[in-house]
Amino acid sequence: MLPSLFLSHGSPMTAIMESPATTFLRGLGGLFDRPRAILVVSAHWETALPALNAVSRNETIYDFRGFPAALYQLTYPAPGAPGLAGEIAQRLRAAGFDAQIDDRRGLDHGAWVPLYLAYPQADIPVLELSVQTDLGTAHHVRLGEALAWLRDEGVLIVGSGSFTHDLRRFRGQSMDAAEAPDVTAFADWMDDKIISHDVESLIDYRARAPFAADEHPSEEHLLPLYVALGAAGEAGKASRLHSSTQLGILRMDAYQWG
Repeated sequence: MLPSLFLSHGSPMTAIMESPATTFLRGLGGLFDRPRAILVVSAHWETALPALNAVSRNETIYDFRGFPAALYQLTYPAPGAPGLAGEIAQRLRAAGFDAQIDDRRGLDHGAWVPLYLAYPQADIPVLELSVQTDLGTAHHVRLGEALAWLRDEGVLIVGSGSFTHDLRRFRGQSMDAAEAPDVTAFADWMDDKIISHDVESLIDYRARAPFAADEHPSEEHLLPLYVALGAAGEAGKASRLHSSTQLGILRMDAYQWG
């Protein structure tokens, strides 16, 4: 059985710059058995209803502006998995989710940046699942629960977002700037609840965690974590695979369940 993961993908520059998070992601593919497919729940695909992309070959989406030209030369032409997408959609519908199929969308940087580092040969089929930001944490835990069967089928479930994500505070600081105290307080609280598998507190993090609304002015970058959490099941034991900070405000933590 493969684990479910939460990865912080950081800036698109993670793909080409050197950082502790980049080094971690480069080694990620060697931590587990090779998956037969990868399902990425990306913070950068927000829809009203759960949607899966179903294409034969994934286009690389450059959903960002103002970065060096070298970044726009990178491609990640991983094969898609349209048959698996259809099967997942059927299973989600049976679980009460009105799942949709998108037969045109490729991979946004929430998906291709970490995979470009972890599986650089781009030879494993990849499909994406969207987040429903307006539906909150409990919805995404249930969504993960409805996907748990994939782990027995050799599919790696990856929630790709950011452990903290308040980009309003970017002022041109260096990548290795000192971490802000409120970032530390929030991340420490989340880590404690993840490791202790306190799902009730995690679902209610907005009211319980220190500085929650500051670290996540909107929730889309944390919701992929809840899908990975749900896919772990009741007995899901978590371990932190990585922790580092970019720009003093972006925690790049990564977790594994199972």
